Amino acid sequence: MASECWTIKHFDQCAELIRETVHPSNVRGLSYVGLEHIAEGQLALSGHGSADQVTSIKSRFRKGDILFGKLRPYFRKVVIAPFDGVCSTDIWVVRPRQGIDQRYLFYWMASYEFIEESTRASEGTRMPRAQWEFISRIEKRVPAMKEQQAIACILGAMDDKIELNRRMNETLESMAKALFKSWFVDFHPVRAKAAGQKPVGLAPHIADLFPDAFEESELGEIPKGWKICQLPEAVDINPPRLLSRGALAPYLDMAGMPTQGPSPESWMMREVGSGMKFINGDTLVARITPCLENGKTAYVDFLADGEVGWGSTEYIVIRPKGKIPPVFAYLLARTDEFRTFAIQQMTGSSGRQRVPATALEKYRITIPSMDSPLFKHFGDLVSPMFDQMNAAVRQSRTLAALRDTLLPKLIFGELRVPDGERTVRRCI
Repeated sequence: MASECWTIKHFDQCAELIRETVHPSNVRGLSYVGLEHIAEGQLALSGHGSADQVTSIKSRFRKGDILFGKLRPYFRKVVIAPFDGVCSTDIWVVRPRQGIDQRYLFYWMASYEFIEESTRASEGTRMPRAQWEFISRIEKRVPAMKEQQAIACILGAMDDKIELNRRMNETLESMAKALFKSWFVDFHPVRAKAAGQKPVGLAPHIADLFPDAFEESELGEIPKGWKICQLPEAVDINPPRLLSRGALAPYLDMAGMPTQGPSPESWMMREVGSGMKFINGDTLVARITPCLENGKTAYVDFLADGEVGWGSTEYIVIRPKGKIPPVFAYLLARTDEFRTFAIQQMTGSSGRQRVPATALEKYRITIPSMDSPLFKHFGDLVSPMFDQMNAAVRQSRTLAALRDTLLPKLIFGELRVPDGERTVRRCI
């Protein structure tokens, strides 16, 4: 039970709705946050845009303000702004009033109880929007500032670890991309040897596997002895996977596909219907606009051993053949060259354009022989990075679930701060 020092307050006694708007002519150089940039249920930004492209009145926010998606509030799009900028008018900009801790208010607004109340009071059938006039009258017990800060510290510790994991994964993926580009796109080791230099950062037994000269080809200079091949020579496109219709299996919808990083945001169990099937080690590429342009691409590593998952019919599934490591396909799909080519192959009416899977068969890559030990060494270097990213993502999901379990208990006084601290220490 909440202690006696907790007092009943209306929400508008704790929070102020900021109604500062800005004209498109006054937003140059600022970052723009739309609903599409706030990750559903993740309490984090998934990206941001440039306000230079803004063509209508927007809301102004400051670093530290709480951004709450009022359109379809059940999507739980809530985040603390990490910078100054402008946002969609379908996002509330909220600041704490005197005596209210900023992060405590944020977690209150992120609680499922608050989301449910916002949803219940929404107006509109197809495009329901939460109503501030109703939300402002919500009552709840609020502790003194010191306890607010302690509660926010407990919940924030988990989000801080989730953010640390995200940044670590961002670094690991950048390293993997850089190595792929160096070996298979820019041919840096070959260039170094051709110039009579030792390839930087490579063990001698790996450097010896690269040629020391180039030869002319229809694509320009390529490493001597390497070959230009069309994608199906090295990669299976939509390989067959078996799932019984009507069975329960992991399902990944387009909303869960990441635009950055290899790991899906979420998936669910669903009865199998029509859709693409995949297994661990497969790479999924969204083939429809605007998902392809936005970079929706995933590396499948979340299934149990031997398990088959399924998802949208708008995925293309690719997987390397032979000794080429599975992560090769994901890193290939993340290159600017591959995505530009895929976008150029899109067909169909405006707004519903997509890439036929057969169009990717024309994409050409330059690689050594299929049995080259270079592929094994590449996998030995890069695959552990993906394993580490996968472990961090799994930990972050566990922490997010724990946070969401503890959040209402702490916010509403059902769990005391010392008990919450002990629970979190066991998990971080």
